[in-house]
Amino acid sequence: MTRGYLRRIGVITGFVLLVAAAAAGVWRYGYFQALDQVARQGRSDLALASDRLTGQLQRYRELAVLVADHPSVGAALAGEDTEAAERLFLEIADKTAAEDIVLADASGHVMARARAGAATFDIAQLVGRAAQGALGWGNGRTGSGARVFAYAAPVFDGQARVVGAIVVTADLAGIEWDWVGSNPAVFFTDDRDRVFITNRSEIVFWQRPENAPGLVPAEGAPLPFDSYNLGQHEVWNMGWGPYLPQSALHLVRPLPVIGMTGEALVDVAPARRLATLQAAAVAGLCLAFGMLLFLATERRRTLAEANAQLEARVAERTAALSDSNAQLRREAEEREEAQAALARAQADLVQAGKLSALGQMSAGLSHELNQPLMAIQSFAENGVQFLDRGKPERAGENLGRISDMAHRMGRIIKNLRAFARQESEPAVRVDLGAVLRSAVELTNPRLRQEDVTLIFDAPETPIWVSGGEVRLGQVFVNLISNAVDAMADQPVRRLHIGIDGPTVSIRDTGPGIAVPDRVFDPFYSTKEVGASEGMGLGLSISYGIIQTFGGEIRGGNGPEGAEFIVELQPWVSQAEAAE
Repeated sequence: MTRGYLRRIGVITGFVLLVAAAAAGVWRYGYFQALDQVARQGRSDLALASDRLTGQLQRYRELAVLVADHPSVGAALAGEDTEAAERLFLEIADKTAAEDIVLADASGHVMARARAGAATFDIAQLVGRAAQGALGWGNGRTGSGARVFAYAAPVFDGQARVVGAIVVTADLAGIEWDWVGSNPAVFFTDDRDRVFITNRSEIVFWQRPENAPGLVPAEGAPLPFDSYNLGQHEVWNMGWGPYLPQSALHLVRPLPVIGMTGEALVDVAPARRLATLQAAAVAGLCLAFGMLLFLATERRRTLAEANAQLEARVAERTAALSDSNAQLRREAEEREEAQAALARAQADLVQAGKLSALGQMSAGLSHELNQPLMAIQSFAENGVQFLDRGKPERAGENLGRISDMAHRMGRIIKNLRAFARQESEPAVRVDLGAVLRSAVELTNPRLRQEDVTLIFDAPETPIWVSGGEVRLGQVFVNLISNAVDAMADQPVRRLHIGIDGPTVSIRDTGPGIAVPDRVFDPFYSTKEVGASEGMGLGLSISYGIIQTFGGEIRGGNGPEGAEFIVELQPWVSQAEAAE
């Protein structure tokens, strides 16, 4: 009994030690992997911060080059007007947030500056670099202690000789303001290995020890610091305050463009937490595996029962899905049938609207056809009499008039047949002017009957739009007929039809529209009860027709009455569309 108990204790102890070793290995592997990820992210953040700083500083480099070419600079170097140059420098500095702009001659003597009396730093080295025809740059501190970065650009005379230099200085505190406190901690060291620019103000001017890692304060005793390497990574352990990580990955990026080195301190605490979570997960899984070995038989039976129940549920669900698919197919078929029925009903409604319009125009059209018929009869009888009297030339004139009347009747009948034809083809190229002329001819008898003055200047050249000749004709006939109905009781009856490219406007002198927002609703009518046989569908049908052609129709009130605007799409051929 004691031997078995000791054996079980030994097995359990060995298993726990094995789990601990596995967890330690997982922690180390996970920590290194997380460090690699943190390093990649840190390098990206450092690159972004470095590029942002470089870009912000190089604005002043370009500013120095641009100012060096200004005519006022040459005049100031010649001693003609330094005050104008100083005013120019001050205006540019105020607009660009530059700390100062200084003009010096080739020997380094300051000729003009933006801010007279402002503290500055030694620019002799920068001017000497510019005197060689190159661009000078550097950093330093002004007499007031402000940190600045400066660019010097040479000033050339007409013989391409360097006669002076423009020095533009930027206040680094203003540049740092936008990213102070952001993560990770980033700082830039100059050629003296001192922190000159950073998003952690507490380490400004800290110095790197000679041939040693880390940083030490410019004043006071060094703070706690230690460093070590993990593979290719350098880790710093610091006690530098609450705004810097206790343990951080140290990353370096040279910036030769501005003569500095960008460095970042990326907190490794998340990597440690991730590695700890991974190790804990592995340890938990291993411990759970030990329990699973004890419960393997029971679990197998439970899984078998669960599998049987799952298969039954899957079969039940499969049958339900089959029924649902069948029902969805039936609903899809019913919807397709309903859409087809709706399309047929819309087509029938459009045709009914055209026939209704023909019914309203029938009286006037009958008069239009009866008048030429009576004239043809009269001219025929006169022609016979002229032939009997031996006057064939007069008979020929009557025959010509009969031919004109026949052409007039043929044109009216052609417009009627085209208007009554049921059109279902897709949009084609249509002459908008011809459609309007046809609609005016169809409604002209009623216009004369109702004593309506028509103002319409048909275009001399075709205006090609995308649409259907019959359906567009129905829209304009409906709009003209509605305008005539609206002016029935008005003392002044005037209808204006205007064309501006693919846009048509129809204005009347009626009472206007009471509710413009509802004018295109089905069964909405502004006519009084009993005033006509319409059902309030004409404008709704017209709206649908114009929408089908990709156009737009709007209704509202103009200066004298109602106004409808029809905007159509200009015709674009397939070749033009492909281009």
